[in-house]
Amino acid sequence: MSNATLIETGDHLASGQLKSIVERIERREADKQEAADDIAEIYQEAKANGYDVKVLRKVIATRKRDLDERKEEEAIFDLYIQAVGESA
Repeated sequence: MSNATLIETGDHLASGQLKSIVERIERREADKQEAADDIAEIYQEAKANGYDVKVLRKVIATRKRDLDERKEEEAIFDLYIQAVGESA
């Protein structure tokens, strides 16, 4: 529904629909924040148990990626390292 339609109709239904949309978005935003808080707590637990959180975040990011793309990138990386040599 366009802004013009909302203004032209002045319809209570349209404002009710808009309110519903806004409330649904707000609930999802609250859910998103709750999930982020839970994840932060899990990372704190991992750190307290001696895990390297920076590496753990890399593990999580790596597992999200497509396996074939990851393997291809790793192969190219290895090729580049061989070409330029590793440094200290």
